[in-house]
Amino acid sequence: MRLTDYTDYSLRVLLYLTVRGEGLSTIQDISDAYGISKNHLMKVVQQLGELGWVETVRGRNGGLRLADKSSALTVGDVVRVTESDFALVGCFPDQQGARRSCVITAQCRLRGALEAARNAFLVELDRHTIGEVAQPHGPLAALLGLSSIIPIMPLAPVAPAGGNPAPVS
Repeated sequence: MRLTDYTDYSLRVLLYLTVRGEGLSTIQDISDAYGISKNHLMKVVQQLGELGWVETVRGRNGGLRLADKSSALTVGDVVRVTESDFALVGCFPDQQGARRSCVITAQCRLRGALEAARNAFLVELDRHTIGEVAQPHGPLAALLGLSSIIPIMPLAPVAPAGGNPAPVS
């Protein structure tokens, strides 16, 4: 199965914004980081905004940021929304419910195997959230030209002189 560029770009935008963290990014920033068309990204970002997965801020100092709960989206969630065709073969129903006829349909086991494979593919994608696949942030940020952005990490408790960690309140 091959994902469309639209799905690929949707995932890339969400990953970029996850790694970027706080602050706003522009479509141009994302386009430059990945070396992909700004025009294609505009359509993607519009849909991600309509879905509430990306917040868009208009105006001179505007831009994009990941919506609060979007890092919990699964890759499967994104793929299901952005892919238009999961009909792997002609006897699978298309988006309109139409199927091509096949002379072996009554005895065909191939269709069941392909359907199981498609379902397993989506189940696997559902095991991974956008937040998880964006880890570790540091190396991804460097590859995306975001190396000056340092994610805020909680401090670990400091052990007192006796060697036991200080209690966390």
